[in-house]
Amino acid sequence: MWWSCWPASAGAHRRSPCCWPLSPRWSATGTGPAGRKPKLVFFDRLLVTLVHLRHQLPHTVLAELFAVDRSTVSEAIRQVRPLLAARGFAVPDRAGLRLKTIEDVFAYAEAESVELRMDGAETQVRRPRAGRPGRRAFVSGKRRQNTIKTTFSDGQGRILLSGMVRPGRMHDQTALRTEGIAEQFRTRPTVRARVDSGYQGLAKEFPDQVSAPPKKPADEACDGDKYAWQEARRRQSSARICVEHTNAELRQRAPLRRFTGRRDTYAETHLAIAGLISDRSAQRTTRQPTSTELVLVRDTAC
Repeated sequence: MWWSCWPASAGAHRRSPCCWPLSPRWSATGTGPAGRKPKLVFFDRLLVTLVHLRHQLPHTVLAELFAVDRSTVSEAIRQVRPLLAARGFAVPDRAGLRLKTIEDVFAYAEAESVELRMDGAETQVRRPRAGRPGRRAFVSGKRRQNTIKTTFSDGQGRILLSGMVRPGRMHDQTALRTEGIAEQFRTRPTVRARVDSGYQGLAKEFPDQVSAPPKKPADEACDGDKYAWQEARRRQSSARICVEHTNAELRQRAPLRRFTGRRDTYAETHLAIAGLISDRSAQRTTRQPTSTELVLVRDTAC
C-alpha cells in the first residue's frame, strides 16, 4: 500500500510528498470527485454560452440574469465554447458526419459532386495596443479597419467550412495559398468552385475548376463586347449570390459584426457560431439548379 513507505519516525502530519496517492480526491459518499460544485448545471452553462454567442452580452449582464457571480459566467463560457468550436460543420442528408478541415470539404465535394462557393469575410476586431509588433497586419486595405479575415467555403448557401482566420491585411489570393486550398484543387481535379474577382489568379491557374467573373473590357471595346461582359458577369453573380447570403447569415450574430473580445479567442468564437449555423443550414432541402439554356419551341405546324 502507498502508506507503507512512511518513515517510522514520522507522524501522521509529516507524510512524505513523494508517497502521496496520485489519484484524485473523492467525496465521502463515493459519488464523484470532491471539490466545489458548480453553481450552474451544464444546461445553464450551455444556455449562457449560446446567449453570449448570439448577442455578445457582457459577462456582468449575464451574471445578473442568472443570479450568479461574473466569474461563474466567464468560467462557463470558457468551458462550453471550445466544445462547440470542436464539433465541426454539419452536411445535408448525412447525420453524424461533420467536416472539420479543408481536406474534409474537398473530399466531400468530390464524393458528392458539390460545386463549392468561396469568399472572404472580414470582422472588425479590437485595435492592438500601440507599439505592439505586427500591429499593422490587422489593418484591412478595403475596410480601413482593424479586421481579421476569414475564408469560408459553402455549397448552395450551406456552410461547409469557416473559421480559417488570417490578418485583415492579407489578400484573399494569398490566404488561399497559405491555407492550402490551391494544393487541394491540384490534388482533386474534379472539384469545381465559383469565386469572386479577388481570386482571379486562382481561376487563371485552374481554368477548368475555378470560375471567376470575367475581366472588364477596355473602354474602346465595341458595344457587343461590353454587353457580353455584363451578361457573363450577371450569370456568374447569380450563381455565386448564395455565398453572400451565407455571409449575411453569419453577420446576424453580434460577435461576427464587431468582435469586442480578445483577439486570441476570435477563432474559437467564430468556429462555435459557424458550427451552430451549419446545423440549421444542413436541414434545408437541396434546390435544383435552374437552367438558362435556350430551348427550341415545339413545331406545331401540321
